[in-house]
Amino acid sequence: MPFPLTRNPARMLAIAATAALTAAAFILPARAEMDLNAIVANYVDIGAATYEDALNTAKVLDGAIDAMIAAPSEAALIEAREAWKAARVPYLQSEVFRFGNPMVDDWEGRVNSWPLDEGLIDYVDAGYGNESDENTLYTANIIANSSIEINGATVDASVITPGFISKTLQEAGGIEANVASGYHAIEFLLWGQDLNGNGPGAGTRRYTDYDREKCTGGNCDRRSQYLAAASDLLVADLQEMADNWATDGAARKALLERGANAGISAILTGMGSLSYGELAGERMKLGLLLHDPEEEQDCFSDNTHNSHLYDAVGIRNIYLGRYARVDGRIVEGPSVSALVKQTDDALDTELSAKLDATVARMEAVKARAEAGEAYDQQIGEGNAEGNAAVQAAIDALIDQTKSIERVVTTLKLGEIAFEGSDSLDTPAKIFQ
Repeated sequence: MPFPLTRNPARMLAIAATAALTAAAFILPARAEMDLNAIVANYVDIGAATYEDALNTAKVLDGAIDAMIAAPSEAALIEAREAWKAARVPYLQSEVFRFGNPMVDDWEGRVNSWPLDEGLIDYVDAGYGNESDENTLYTANIIANSSIEINGATVDASVITPGFISKTLQEAGGIEANVASGYHAIEFLLWGQDLNGNGPGAGTRRYTDYDREKCTGGNCDRRSQYLAAASDLLVADLQEMADNWATDGAARKALLERGANAGISAILTGMGSLSYGELAGERMKLGLLLHDPEEEQDCFSDNTHNSHLYDAVGIRNIYLGRYARVDGRIVEGPSVSALVKQTDDALDTELSAKLDATVARMEAVKARAEAGEAYDQQIGEGNAEGNAAVQAAIDALIDQTKSIERVVTTLKLGEIAFEGSDSLDTPAKIFQ
């Protein structure tokens, strides 16, 4: 799909402390210094549990997809869709581990890249168009073609495997919109395009797109092959990150070896960047400014209200040092909240309340969606009440980020850069 703004994750909002604070280390008595290490250790344990839950729910999704492919039916397709939605819940709570952990940022695009030019993968509606000046693979339709041309070279696509998707198709030609793997590629293959604009309804792909005897859409065998391979690849990618946060994992070691101060900085960097530039800006304000139904993260399934909610829940999780696992177990320990409370009780009360307020605003957006007004309808032009509900959630995210900035200053952590967004910082650019 054509998008009016190119994503630029390098945009940053600098949160600068005074020169004196920049030079100062956060110095606490020996006992409190041990608590800093415990806070970081608990943060890492929450990361391990969250990624393990993301992996386990992806395995359930993989099983549901295999069952649907083996015996296509409307019920089997619905079960696979519900498993996809369930798999999103823990993954989205893991997104707060981005920004402060380079290993996660380097990996994240493989599992959660969006938006995508879905014509790369499968058939699309005529309204999608036939070509794009930015993407030569805009309508390559790998499912319908056993070979494609990438950068002038013919590529054999006769067998679709996880390796082919990850090494050849993902961001083919160096184009970010060529998203071939991850949750959103699978979402498209389960729901199909949402052709309703700002009107009601999600994608309506039929189960017969996977039924070799009643095949709709053509190439049902290759579509099944692609979906199975993409699902297997998602499990493998999540296994990699779960391993990285487990005992002796590379991400765990990398963070712990940086020391306690760097660990606390990583926590706050993830909170501030996800809260401000990523969620309030790129994922929410941009779509609201443009009233564009394509500018919603889970655009095929109309599940965006849940995606935004669980990102906000994830931010709150790591501030409070508490994560509720999918099976009901609680991972809990020393927290940044307790550290801030020790230093400035009023500030901890302020930020804790703002985190709760943001979650409440997100829950209000979800309530509207569950009552029949999907997120893409809420951001639609002329929907004053829906727009206001989304804007209220954006405002809450911005407000909590201001308190996160104050925490950085109060803890004398020096200069921390949060991700910025044109849609928040220079909105006029969006319409140029």
